[in-house]
Amino acid sequence: MSKTTPPAEDHLCAACAGIQRNWRKAPGHAELMQRGNRKEERGAVQVTVTRYVCEQCGTVWDYENNKQNQHAGWSVVGRV
Repeated sequence: MSKTTPPAEDHLCAACAGIQRNWRKAPGHAELMQRGNRKEERGAVQVTVTRYVCEQCGTVWDYENNKQNQHAGWSVVGRV
């Protein structure tokens, strides 16, 4: 994926605006389409980061599944 810049909040669809960020196990929504995953090091722990794109508004999200960090989870990466 090309470089993206953090978007302004005004373009998020209602479903994306409702996603709780930075909280592990928070749900996404039905229009998020998975685009792949990768492993990343977080100190001594390896975590899985999955990329999603919203089909409605084009927002690109990463979901970090880190069992050692309750404040991992959803984060906005940019917009396609």
